[in-house]
Amino acid sequence: MNTACDSPALWPPARVLVVDDHQQARDSMADVLRRSGHVVDCCGSAHEALQLIERENYECIVTDLKMPGLSGVEFLIQLERRQYGAQVVMVTAHASVATAVEAMRHGAFDYIEKPFDADRLERLVAEAVRQARAERQEAAAAGRLPACAPPVMIGSSAAMQALRARIAQVAPTSETILITGESGTGKELVARTIHATSPRRSAPLVSLNCPVLSAHLMESELFGHERGAFTGADAQRVGRFELADGGTILLDEVTEIDLNLQAKLLRVLQEKAFERVGSSRTIHVDVRVLATTNRDLQSLVAAGKFREDLYFRLAVLPLAVPPLRDRREDVPELIEYFLQRCAQRLQRPPRRLDASAQELLLGYHWPGNVRELENIVTRASVLATKETVTADELRPWLICPPRQGTASSGPEIPVGLSLEEMERKLIEATLAHFGGHRAKTAQALGIGIRTLSSKLRQYGYAPREKSFVKAA
Repeated sequence: MNTACDSPALWPPARVLVVDDHQQARDSMADVLRRSGHVVDCCGSAHEALQLIERENYECIVTDLKMPGLSGVEFLIQLERRQYGAQVVMVTAHASVATAVEAMRHGAFDYIEKPFDADRLERLVAEAVRQARAERQEAAAAGRLPACAPPVMIGSSAAMQALRARIAQVAPTSETILITGESGTGKELVARTIHATSPRRSAPLVSLNCPVLSAHLMESELFGHERGAFTGADAQRVGRFELADGGTILLDEVTEIDLNLQAKLLRVLQEKAFERVGSSRTIHVDVRVLATTNRDLQSLVAAGKFREDLYFRLAVLPLAVPPLRDRREDVPELIEYFLQRCAQRLQRPPRRLDASAQELLLGYHWPGNVRELENIVTRASVLATKETVTADELRPWLICPPRQGTASSGPEIPVGLSLEEMERKLIEATLAHFGGHRAKTAQALGIGIRTLSSKLRQYGYAPREKSFVKAA
């Protein structure tokens, strides 16, 4: 007799995260699961995965058991502590089956041995997703904790209290919200908080980073496509709006959507309907739309670079996130929060900023906002040789000349340096600190080795075994 588990097919498609430090194994598992219709993300370390789950909801996580940094079991324990609602499938070599069984005692759904059988992987993931959805429905019916717990918003300033009050007003509705603010202020965090405190919190929050996609790829990402719709469309693809049915979609930096595609987006906002690329069948969805931008939309409308009708559809409930310079009193709280997070990643006691360092950061104008502050604290946590960090150690890292009459302990960072260049300087300094050892560098920065290697190649570094050296 056939059962529901005989076929891995699921609707709506599941969001699955694959975590493995070996790229070939990771890509192989992802390919199998994508062919099964799942939406799959990948990362190369548990540290990177822990950062990813803070902003994404997955129903199943497939993770290798043995990885540098955090092992699969340690990763599982971290998921338990966060009460993350995904089912976990462990991947293990035959010699580690006993450890995998132990992991199941810590809450893992099941395990699969390497080399894995594709059919078994499909079945296991399908069963895990069904279990995750059943538990989510049971929890929602019983009024227990939502599947998506609200993220942490740090700060007790008047500006942050006003922002929390406005979120509490708009979250219970299904109206479209336009979240504005400078780069690095935490617009995505606000969006996730709105979803997590809304009646849709048990349904998916699906996000799309608009600047990274061309107009052609973005249409497929938003609305999906049929097999054969264009060159390279080897299989049917479900778009983000379809995945978000019943939940929320976040359009991050919505101003980057091509003008021609804006007309199709407007129709979805008006009619809640669209067609996949290459199809004439109309699909109806119930989706709440959140959009973010760091640009002046009214100026773009006046310049003819953004549709006025789309602007009014998006800005039903406008929500402005204040820059850090307008809530400086939150800086000490943010510093302490980031110091503790860095200490957890580095697995050592947190560094401490002395009075001079605290005063320096309180008086700084923070052009990169909270993201810049996090970068500075991370850099200090990794590179400081003493438990206490002083102002002289921090001053060279700030994007402004030192104050009149103060001494500099190193070369100045030019005014106007981009956040991308700041990230590069942090990566290079950390790499130098660990003598070019990429695994230690990736662990300290809380990213995967694959991510680190990709960035180093962009910077012109050549690989040499487990270390990187500057290419000649």
